[in-house]
Amino acid sequence: MNGSNGSNGSHSGSKSSGTEPRADDRTDDRADTPRRRSDITRDAILTAARERFAADGYERATIRAIAKDASIDPSMVMRYYGNKEGLFAAAVSVDLRLPEPGSLPRDEVGRALVSHFLDMWEENEVLTALLRVGATNQAGAERMQGIFREQVMPVTLRVCPDPEQAPARAALAATQLLGLALTRYVLRFPPTVALAREEIVAWLAPTLQRYLTAPSP
Repeated sequence: MNGSNGSNGSHSGSKSSGTEPRADDRTDDRADTPRRRSDITRDAILTAARERFAADGYERATIRAIAKDASIDPSMVMRYYGNKEGLFAAAVSVDLRLPEPGSLPRDEVGRALVSHFLDMWEENEVLTALLRVGATNQAGAERMQGIFREQVMPVTLRVCPDPEQAPARAALAATQLLGLALTRYVLRFPPTVALAREEIVAWLAPTLQRYLTAPSP
């Protein structure tokens, strides 16, 4: 009888310590599920917003249309992003992932930037969507200006011979990088689309190098 009770006690102890999840594990699981659902919802909203902003522009795109594309209620969009301006800011948030300015050899900065931006344009649909919006809408244009000002300017300051000329030199570099993106990925000019990556780098890298590092004309 005592052996039986001991066996039951042993079995009970094994069950509580070996097979049941700990209380903190159960709490983590419960807390994790809403977070994952929230992430999925946010991703769906942002994907729909980028496509809608790119197709319709900022002014014509509506919260209701974006919510419909994401298969959710419009109130959910407002819950996560507040209004269309907040949604736009989140949808077109872009990190260019530029190399640290100090890691770029001065005499190779033109080639490095052209190669890097080709990777970005081809891999990052957000950047292309922003370019489409920026071409026709002030909010999109200001967002693109801010991205280049905050992320390209440090590279320009690092390599240009006169820091006072950095804004102009960065702007000249942007004419090449954005012009390439506009004609190759948005307007899709056939001759530009047909250019191989190596050809683009060979043509544009010397121009960017001159804009960023050559003496002032």
